[in-house]
Parts: sequence; structure tokens; C-alpha cells
Amino acid sequence: MKLAFILDQLETIKIHKDSSYVMMREAAARNHDIYAIYQDDLIWRDNAVIGFAHRLTLIEQTEAGKGWYQAGEKTPMSLQSFDAVLMRKDPPFNMEYIYSTYLLELAEKQGATVINRPRGIRDFNEKLAIARFPQFMPPTLVTRQESLILEFLQQYRDIILKPLDGMGGAGIFRIHDADHNVNVIIETVTHYGMRTVMVQRFIPEIAQGDKRLMLIGGQPVPYVLARIPKPGETRGNLNTGGTGIAQPLSEHDKEIAKTVGPELVKQGLLLVGLDVIGDYLTEINVTSPTGMQEIYNQTGFDAASMMIDAISEKLGK
Repeated sequence: MKLAFILDQLETIKIHKDSSYVMMREAAARNHDIYAIYQDDLIWRDNAVIGFAHRLTLIEQTEAGKGWYQAGEKTPMSLQSFDAVLMRKDPPFNMEYIYSTYLLELAEKQGATVINRPRGIRDFNEKLAIARFPQFMPPTLVTRQESLILEFLQQYRDIILKPLDGMGGAGIFRIHDADHNVNVIIETVTHYGMRTVMVQRFIPEIAQGDKRLMLIGGQPVPYVLARIPKPGETRGNLNTGGTGIAQPLSEHDKEIAKTVGPELVKQGLLLVGLDVIGDYLTEINVTSPTGMQEIYNQTGFDAASMMIDAISEKLGK
């Protein structure tokens, strides 16, 4: 297969934990051709969507300080010339991200296969998408009105506020009804009522981990990565100091996967990361879900191989 990965700058990728890297490594091990495209190298020209692509050769990490890839010259290529294009650019999910999904959707109409499907990425806001599955949601409010947030706080006394366009735990606040900084926190998160946010009842089970449950082709990886917050921290995200511990899926995790998975597949979402705290589904990550390396290192289960298999099956190759 000929696979293109739309990524952040290659030199910024942390290969010891990045899931895109292990997918590329698995594809290369199977003798597939891999290319990298940056977001600003997606263009529309001459009635076609073009990507200025670097062909990649991966290098074995045998010497300290040695680079992990060799990149060929940047070459304009139509996206339909690839067997599949994997959209793996990290958020923020801003207007530039949306413009990229528009271009990728045009490429689809011209015959390109894009994973995850651009419309699915747009339609499934990673925070709001849980509202499609209310049976698994914690008590939740979505608003930018301070008075409604204060009412929610009065009802539940301990709540979480988070922006709808963040990632990695950025911009998330926990507030108690006795907190002296409630008003200023609400003003900060909502930009004085100009930004809509998600408000949820605090889930004490976060102490046992914010579980990342990966779905590939609608099927769950058999282990979750429970991200345990460091002492004094509410967020379990690994980039905020959380510790990732791989665990077998619980029966409730399996129930969530069985319910959510088929709907995600219908929307063209081949690789998805569900965030589960206790028994609650808190996020549906569709842009660039990760966790493959941590699960492999602790259990030996190769989710990257499962993903390349899923792409091959989708393409009939």
C-alpha cells in the first residue's frame, strides 16, 4: 500500500510514545510506502486537492542521537494517488483544522480514501460527541452562561469545566462550591461569556484512572490505558504527569465499546479513543488518538498492527 500521514512537523514527534510513529513503523515493516504531509501543504490547485509529500524511510534507532527518518524531496501529489491518507494532525481543532477537513472531503469526492473520514472528524466534536450516547454520560451542562454554570455548581458542588476545542487536559479546571475563585475561573474558561464550555460533575473514580479505550474498525483493543493522576492533580493526561497503566477491559467498558463502535464505523471513523472514568464516557477522541505504545510495552498487544490490518481490510488489500 501507499500511505500518506498528515502530521505535525516530523522533528517534533516523540517516537518513544507516538502512535502515528508505530503505525508508520508497522506499515514500513510490511513494505508499504509511507509519506508525510504537513497541514499547510494541503492545497487546491488545477481542480484537484494536492499534498506536498515527503517520502519517508525509517531508520533503526541504534545510535544515540541518530534521527529516526530520512525524508525525500517535497513532491506535489494528488491525494487519490495514495491508497489511504491518514489524518493524524494534533489539535487544536481550530478553523485551520476545519479548512483541512474541507479540502480532504473534496479529495474524497475525487476518489481519495481518508482515515478518519473528514466529515466524521467535524461532526464528532471530541467533547460534545458523548451526547449521542446519553446512557453513558455523567451529569453534563454545555453553555457559556455564568448563571447556569453557578446553578450546576450549586447542585453538584464539585465540577469540572473544560473548553470544547482542547486536548491533553489543556484549559481544564475543577471547582468546588466553597472555592473563592469560582467567578474568575468561569470568566477565564468562558472568555467572559464568549466561549461555550462543557461542565460535568466531578467523577471521584478519576483516582483509579482516566481510561483510554481504543476502537479500531469498531472493535476494542483488549486493553485500556488507565491514566492515573499524579498526587494533587485532577487530570490523568500523560502530558500533565499522569501514569499510564494498561488494564484488561471491564465488562462495562465492553458494553460501551459494543454500543458506540458500530455508530463510529458508520461515520467513517476507523481509529477512535474513548475516554472512560469509572462507568462514564467523558470524551470521544477522533483526531489523533494515542496510547498504542504504552499498551504494547506493558501487554505485548500490538494495536498498530491491528490498525494496519484494518486499513488493509478496508481497502481489500
